[in-house]
Amino acid sequence: MDDLFSASTRERSFQNAPLAVRMRPNSLDEYVGQQKAVGKGSWLRAAIEHDVLSSVILYGPAGTGKTTLAHIIANHTKSEFVEVSAVTGTVKDLRRVIDEAKTRLNTYDRRTILFIDEIHRFSKSQQDALLHAVENRTVIMIGATTENPYFEVNSALLSRGRVVELEHLKDEDIATLIERALEAPQGLNGKFSADEDTVKTICTLAAGDARSALTTLELASEIAVTRPDTEGTPAPAAGERYPITVDDVKIANPRRGFTYDKNGDMHYDIISAFIKSMRGSDPDATIYWLARMIDAGEDPKFIARRIMIHASEDVGNADPQALLVAHAAFKSAEVIGYPECRINLAQAALYVCLAPKSNACEASIDAALADIHSSGLREVPSYLRDRHRPGSDEYGVYKYPHDYPEGWVDQRYLPEGLERGAFWRTRPQRECTEVAADNFVPRCCSWHVRSPLGYHEKRLYFDSSGRLV
Repeated sequence: MDDLFSASTRERSFQNAPLAVRMRPNSLDEYVGQQKAVGKGSWLRAAIEHDVLSSVILYGPAGTGKTTLAHIIANHTKSEFVEVSAVTGTVKDLRRVIDEAKTRLNTYDRRTILFIDEIHRFSKSQQDALLHAVENRTVIMIGATTENPYFEVNSALLSRGRVVELEHLKDEDIATLIERALEAPQGLNGKFSADEDTVKTICTLAAGDARSALTTLELASEIAVTRPDTEGTPAPAAGERYPITVDDVKIANPRRGFTYDKNGDMHYDIISAFIKSMRGSDPDATIYWLARMIDAGEDPKFIARRIMIHASEDVGNADPQALLVAHAAFKSAEVIGYPECRINLAQAALYVCLAPKSNACEASIDAALADIHSSGLREVPSYLRDRHRPGSDEYGVYKYPHDYPEGWVDQRYLPEGLERGAFWRTRPQRECTEVAADNFVPRCCSWHVRSPLGYHEKRLYFDSSGRLV
C-alpha cells in the first residue's frame, strides 16, 4: 500500500535505475521496431489499444522489447496488472495471485493481467497451476521467454494463448533509441554527444539488442566524463557536451554480443546454415558460419562431427578423401583444441564444401532400410550362404570372381524380388564448380560407369576457359 513516502521512493529508484530502464517507453507510439508484431494493423497492437487482450506469449531474443511491451500493456489496460518472476515465483505464489484475481473478478468485475517474465523457467507443476485460470479467463496471461515456447512451455498452456515472435532490432532502430537517450531528460539529458561513427559502432556491437546498446551508451558516457581526469583532456566549457568517442564505446563493450545459446534455437539455426552452406558449395558462407560458432565458443568436436557427417552424407564417393580429411580435423580438434584447431576446422570445412557432391550413399542405405522395414523376409540365395555347415553341399554354385578374367563375373547377389538399381542410383552426368584463388574456376564433370570391376566414378576437370586440365 502506498504511503506518504511512496512517490519519493519510486522517484529515487527511477533515477538510480539503469539507462535502459529509464528509457523504457510508456506507449506504443514511443515503441521502436517490431513492426511485424505490433505495427499498424497487427493483432497485438489492436488488442492493446482496445484493451481486449487475450493470453499471449512474447518470444524473442534478449533486448527485443518483451518486458517493455508488458509495461505498455500495463499502462493501457483498465485491468489489474500483476507481475510474477518465474525465477523467484512458486506454485504457492501463483495460487495466491489466482485467488486474488478470482475475488477481484467476482466482486469488482475487474480483470487481472498476469505478466510472467522468463516463463520457460517455470516447472511443469507451475505451468499446470495456470491452466484452469487461463482457460476460464480468471487471468489474462502474458508470458515472456527467450526460449522456443513450443519446446519449453506446456502444449496445453500454449493452446490457450497465442505466440508472438519478436526479432532482433535493426541498426536504424537502435540508432533511434541512442539518439533519443542522448536528449531525453530521463536519459543523458543533453549532456553528451555522439557522432555518426560512434552511434554506428554502438549499433554494431549491440547486434540487435536494445538493452545492450543503451547499457553500452551509459558506460561509454561514464568513461567520457572521466577522460579529463585520466588523460588530461580539457573538460567541455559551460553549455557544451562531453563527446562520446568510438574508443569510449570499445572500452565499454570490447566485443560484439552475438546471441548464441548452445542449447537453444540460435545454436541449431547456425549449425543448419553451416551445413547447408557446405552442401551448396559456398566457401564464404561456410567460413562465416564456422566463425560464428568458433567465436561463440562452440565445442570444436561438435563442429568436426558435423563436418564428418557431411563428408559422407553430401560428398560420399564423389570424393572419398573428404571423409579422411574430416576425420583428421576431428582428431585435431580433440588433441589440439582452441584456438589453433580453428585452422583445422576451416581446412576440413572448405575441403568438403568445395568437393564434388553426391548423396548416393545416404540415399542407397536409406532406401535399403525402407525396403527392409516394409517388405517381407527376403531369403539369402543358397549359393551365397555360409558353406561351413552340414548340408551346404547341396547349395547352388557360387562363382568365385577371382577365378575369372579381370576378377569379375556376372552373378546375382540380390535376393529374389530385388533388381540392380533398387537402391544405388546415380545421376548420368552432373557438373560442379569450385572457387579457388586468383579467379581460377575449375569445373568438374562426373559420371558413373559400369565395368567388370563394378560401378565407379569418372571425373574430368576444366579451367575457366573450358580447357581440360
